[in-house]
Amino acid sequence: MRVFLQRLLGLVPMLPLAWLLLSGAAVASPRTNDTTVVRHAFVDVDGHRVFYREAGPANAPAILLLHGFPTSSHLFRDLIPKLATRYRVVAPDLPGFGLTELKAGTSFGYTFDELTAVVDGFTTATRLTRYAMYVFDIGAPIGWRLAVAHPERITAIVSQNGNGYEEGLSPGWAPMRAFWADPSPANRDGLRKLFTLETTTWQYLAGVKEPARIAPDRYLLDQFFLDRPGQQDIQLAILLDYRTNLAQYDALHAYFRRHRPPLLAVWGANDPFFVPAGARAFQRDLPRAEVHLIDGAGHFALASHGDEIAARMLDFLGRHLRTSASR
Repeated sequence: MRVFLQRLLGLVPMLPLAWLLLSGAAVASPRTNDTTVVRHAFVDVDGHRVFYREAGPANAPAILLLHGFPTSSHLFRDLIPKLATRYRVVAPDLPGFGLTELKAGTSFGYTFDELTAVVDGFTTATRLTRYAMYVFDIGAPIGWRLAVAHPERITAIVSQNGNGYEEGLSPGWAPMRAFWADPSPANRDGLRKLFTLETTTWQYLAGVKEPARIAPDRYLLDQFFLDRPGQQDIQLAILLDYRTNLAQYDALHAYFRRHRPPLLAVWGANDPFFVPAGARAFQRDLPRAEVHLIDGAGHFALASHGDEIAARMLDFLGRHLRTSASR
C-alpha cells in the first residue's frame, strides 16, 4: 500500500498524510479558517460504516454531494473547500465505493433502492434535515429517489452529468441495455472491460479538450479501489439494477412539476455516456432550470473544470439558499 501511494501521489514527504486519509482516520486539511477545514470520519448507519467528508459551518445551509462510478467522495476534494466558505458540505462514499464498509454478514444486493436506503440513513445520522443535492452519474438516481421520497427536504439540485431522462442516454449504453435484457454470462463478462485501468482513464479523458487538466491520481486512485477482490461483481450488480432507474423517471418528472425545486444542470458537453439532451430535458418539467454546457469537458467535468463548476454553483445557490450570515 505504501509503495502504491508513493507511486500514485508522488508525495514521499506527505506519505503519512496520504496513508491516514486512505485508511479513514480523521485528518484536517491545512487550516486557513474554520470553514475550510475538511474533516474525514465514519458514521454508523444500521451497522454499516459510512465514510464521509465534511466541512463548513454546522448551522449553514447544507449540501449533500453524491459521487458516481467508479469514484468516491475523493472526487470532491477540491470542490468541498470552495463551497464550505458559505455552506455545510457533506460527501459520503456510497456502498461499494471508497472506504465505506458494509456490516459483516449482511445480505446486500447493491440495488439502487438499497443504496438509497443507506444514503437516507446517512442523512439522518449526520442530521441533514434539509439540504441541496449535487448529483453525478450513479449518484443521480440515488438523489432522485431521495427527492421523490422526501420532497420537503430538498432545497435545490445541482446535476453535473446526472441523468434523469431517456434522451440523456447515449448509444454507448447499448451493451448495458443488452445486459439488462439478458444478464447471461456472456453479456455479463462483456462488461468487465469497464473495470480496467484503460477504461477508467478513458472515462476521465474522453471529450476533454485539454487532458492536462486531469490529475492522473484521480483515475489511479479510482482504479486502486476497483481492483479490490469482489469489486467487479459489486459493480456488475449495480449496473444490472440501473435498469430500474429508467422506470423511476415518470415519478421524478412528476416531482419536478409538483415541487419545482431550483435546478442547475452543469454538464460536460462531450460526455460519452450522458449527452447534452439529458441536460436540456430538465427544462421540459422545470422551465426555470438553468442549463450550462461546458465545451471541452467530458463525463468528469468536475475534474477538468472544477473552478467553473464551483463558481456556477456558488452563484446559483447564493440566489436560492440563505447563507449562515443571513440567517
